[in-house]
Amino acid sequence: MKKSDEEILVELKRLTEGLLFMSESDYPFEFVYWKGLREVTPQFLLGLSGQAEDAPVETLSLDEFFGIAVSEESWRAEPGRAEAQRYRALLELLKESLDELKVYKVGRIRMPVYIVGRTGTGNWLGVSTLVVET
Repeated sequence: MKKSDEEILVELKRLTEGLLFMSESDYPFEFVYWKGLREVTPQFLLGLSGQAEDAPVETLSLDEFFGIAVSEESWRAEPGRAEAQRYRALLELLKESLDELKVYKVGRIRMPVYIVGRTGTGNWLGVSTLVVET
């Protein structure tokens, strides 16, 4: 049985507490909960993030976006391996709790990223962060 929206949010808060997503700058995760939204469109994401109407919206899979974050390469020190385990737990929760799961990267250079999927009630839920890529 799928978890309720509230149960997923509680788990997301627990799993992302103190977790930073690394890019050229490190940013925390925030929570996304869009009730009544039929579909996630580029126009919706551009408006939400305050980006220009012609800014790009890139769609990625979870594995593409979190690939490095979840890796346990031998070169990683123990804190990095522990963080990778936290990311794997986050991915597991997202994959088991949400349908139509996607990662949306919006804009250029300093980009909001929305990692969202549809809950059993039809709402969109997930996390967001910022990445910096120059």
